[in-house]
This record gives sequence, C-alpha cells and structure tokens, in this order.
Amino acid sequence: MGVVPAGTAATAVPATTATAVPASTGRPYVLLSCATSIDGYIDDATQERLLLSNAEDMERIDAVRAGCDAILVGAGTIRADDPRLVVRSARLRAARQAAGLPPSPVKVTMTARGLLDPQARFFTVGDAEKVVYCASPAVDTTTELLAGLATVVDAGDPLDPARVLADLAGRGVGRLMVEGGAAVHAQFLTAGLADELHLVVAPFFVGDRRAPRFVGDGAFPWHPGRRARVAEVRQIGDVVLTRYALSERCAGGVPG
Repeated sequence: MGVVPAGTAATAVPATTATAVPASTGRPYVLLSCATSIDGYIDDATQERLLLSNAEDMERIDAVRAGCDAILVGAGTIRADDPRLVVRSARLRAARQAAGLPPSPVKVTMTARGLLDPQARFFTVGDAEKVVYCASPAVDTTTELLAGLATVVDAGDPLDPARVLADLAGRGVGRLMVEGGAAVHAQFLTAGLADELHLVVAPFFVGDRRAPRFVGDGAFPWHPGRRARVAEVRQIGDVVLTRYALSERCAGGVPG
C-alpha cells in the first residue's frame, strides 16, 4: 500500500483514537527487526556502536525496508545511533519509484520528552516524509523545535503505540517496520501490536549487564503457555535469522 503524501511543516496533529482503527484489520502490519549477541544484548557498554550484523544481512534489511511503507525507531535510537533510515540500494529505490512510491519509506519516531536534535540524520538525510509521535505535554515545544522538518502528532499521555498505529493507518501506511530500540520493541510486544519479529543473532557474547538487552521486564503475550511460531530460520553468513510469526496476519499463522 502506498503512503498518502503530506506536507513537511511541523504542525501539531490530533492523534486518532486507538478504537477508531480495529487492531485486527485497520492498523498497519507491524514487523519488528532486531539483532542481538548470543546472550541477548543489542549493544555493549562502550561509546562505540556495536556491529551485530554483517554485510549480507544488511542487504536483507535494506530489502525489508524497501518493502515497507514506514520505518519507526525510538528517540533514544536517534540520539544513540543517528540512523539515516533510508533504502540504500539504488536498484531498490528505483523499483519503489517505478511502483509510484517515494525512494524510501516514511520515517517515524516516538518521543516522550521531545529530546530530538534537528540536525540528526533522521531529519536531514533523504526526502522521505518524517512523522514524530510525541507525548501530549511535549507537543508544543517539539512542534516549535522541528518546524519545517517533520509533522508532530499528539500521541497521548503516556505515549500510546496503539494511537500511533491508528494515525499511521490514516496516513496510508499498510506495513510498518520497527527497528528499535529496546523500549520501543517492548512497547509494541507487550501491547500485542506486533505481527512478525525478525531476530538476528550474532556469533559472540557481550557479557556485560550494564549493556542494553533486546527487551526488559514486561507482561508479554508469548510465554510458556503460548509460544510464538517459528516461521523461518536462515543462516546469513556468520549470523542466524529467526523469523517469528506473532499474529494470524503473519504467513503461517500462530498457535491458537
């Protein structure tokens, strides 16, 4: 599904209520993507970014991005990693344009406090639409901060991922890729708002409890009494991808 074009001016837009778009049919298909060490860490405790993936897997991720309408990361990921969130392959960008789509998907972030740098590559690299979902108390200051760079949307207090999905659906987003970080992944998982998980495991340990893990504590819908279905396992160079089906919307379905 294509994305409804929108202006780039930073204007506060009231969020759609979660009940306005039924979760089973109206919200975007949500695909979570994450890479971890063998012991479940997504980074180490140093200032340098830990490389968990490899070149071949990065090509796969680029293809997954190209097949989505929007890519979402948390504000913490923007601050820590300064990601570009664009389709890198010229061939994939051209294929999107041939299909009547912009070269890269819409960029989306979620922020509780509006602590975002307007000079971050999220805002300055590429021509994709940028949408910032903000907790209600920070909407006015964030709108002023990002004037001309992004559309700022009130997503409730506390910030509600279901309201985010409902608003994205209204913008024409049919397939959303969530690339982290840990807090954002946990929000979507514990709320039961994920359809598919791509989990890549790198062949080494971090072994430092100061480092961030994939997700922290929480009440997750998948537990010993309700296991997620493994849809695919694939070796990609020296890493392993496991694709989990988390809802009936994922090919292969999930246990009842």
